[in-house]
Amino acid sequence: MHKNEIKETFRKPRPDWLKAKIPSGEMYSGLKQLIDEQQLHTVCEEARCPNMGECWNSGTATFMILGAICTRSCGFCAVKTGIPIELDADEPRRVAEAVKLIHVKYAVVTSVNRDELYDGGASIFAETIRKIREASPTCKVEVLIPDFKGDEFALNIVLDAFPDVLNHNIETVPRLYQTVRPQAKYERSLELLHRAKKRGFVTKSGLMLGLGENLDEVIDVMKDLRRVDCNILTLGQYLQPTKQHLPVDRFVHPDEFKMVKEKGLEFGFKHVESGPLVRSSYHAEMQA
Repeated sequence: MHKNEIKETFRKPRPDWLKAKIPSGEMYSGLKQLIDEQQLHTVCEEARCPNMGECWNSGTATFMILGAICTRSCGFCAVKTGIPIELDADEPRRVAEAVKLIHVKYAVVTSVNRDELYDGGASIFAETIRKIREASPTCKVEVLIPDFKGDEFALNIVLDAFPDVLNHNIETVPRLYQTVRPQAKYERSLELLHRAKKRGFVTKSGLMLGLGENLDEVIDVMKDLRRVDCNILTLGQYLQPTKQHLPVDRFVHPDEFKMVKEKGLEFGFKHVESGPLVRSSYHAEMQA
């Protein structure tokens, strides 16, 4: 089932542990103004992240490059699906300028999927890393990349720019891929992480809970990620962004997130960030 085929569903009221503060603060306000002025996108805004204010005020920001229209139709994602009409070659420079002007200490760079491009947008990822390093040499750079349809050539373009962390989210359990990530493949995502690890990079991945998976399936995914020597894992609650997206199957209690974190550390992850409001970039600077 694709995102545009999901019927409007009732959104369950959130429990108290899922309530987040309204974004505010001097750092947040300055970065918001700069992002608007530079015509940039952040996944924080596009994906309606509940931690946006906290992260921006701590000096961490997640920039979304390659435009705001995605060629895929994942059932959980609030980013628009369609046919992108252009490629902004000046975007890396503007991202780097924003990082420098607002003194971002840890920049996360992610993107929409651009399956129509020969390299999936990998060259723009690489140029963004280089421009940030030129403008802000002390800023750490994490990239949260798409699967590039399994193209090792495209992956190597990104790795050749030497990001500090290579992040690619596995998102959900294999049984739910056809519904949650219809154009993705579970084994392909694992292979991407394995290739990055073979080249010596710190690797990271993340899972959403509450989409209909069971605990045994989550444990199996964690074991698969350790099999490819993934270093960092994030686990958070799936929240339905609109009534047209996949419904929440259940709200996972904080105690279960704590238990899963303990399991992950037992399996050998160097760091596990696990909680209802955790997102892929939450506390990214501390994870790295």
